[in-house]
Amino acid sequence: MDRPNENLLSRLEQSLRQSRAARMHLAARLRELEAEADAVRAELAEMDTLASQTEAAIYRLLSSVLASSNLSLGLPSDSELEAAMSPGVGRGPVGLDAKRTQIPLVRSNIDVLSDRFIDRTIPQAVTLLLREEGGPLHVNELYNRLLEGGFKFTGQNPTISIAVSLNRNTRFRKVAPGTFDLVMRDASKAS
Repeated sequence: MDRPNENLLSRLEQSLRQSRAARMHLAARLRELEAEADAVRAELAEMDTLASQTEAAIYRLLSSVLASSNLSLGLPSDSELEAAMSPGVGRGPVGLDAKRTQIPLVRSNIDVLSDRFIDRTIPQAVTLLLREEGGPLHVNELYNRLLEGGFKFTGQNPTISIAVSLNRNTRFRKVAPGTFDLVMRDASKAS
């Protein structure tokens, strides 16, 4: 009787040793994976920093290009460009307008409701939107509505594209930071 118990005991001890060895191997692998995850997190943090620095450089470059051009009215400032590009910014730049209004958020999950703007330029589509609105709109709201109408943006910063396009077109007038209206609407109100 002692012999079968010894065999059983021996097999159980061997199984225990194998289980412990497998556990040690898995623990070592987990430490390797955690170290790799930490390295990936550090790389992601570096990429975020580089992206932020690049974005800041874009703001400065775009601002200096616009400021040095011969456009006489409606050029956005650095703070306006940042406000136009930053979803979630609640208010416009400080000191630019005594009666500041809430800046619309750039919505992330916009459903395309039609294809009315697919073959249009930004100025063409925005002209239609501003006529329908009957008043000025902020670039963030214009962006949201353009997407709903099926407009396809090609650049990395569509709200900046809208602002620059409207600044360069004589049909539009900037009435507040990041907010545009039709010039002709102003002329009809003046009559």
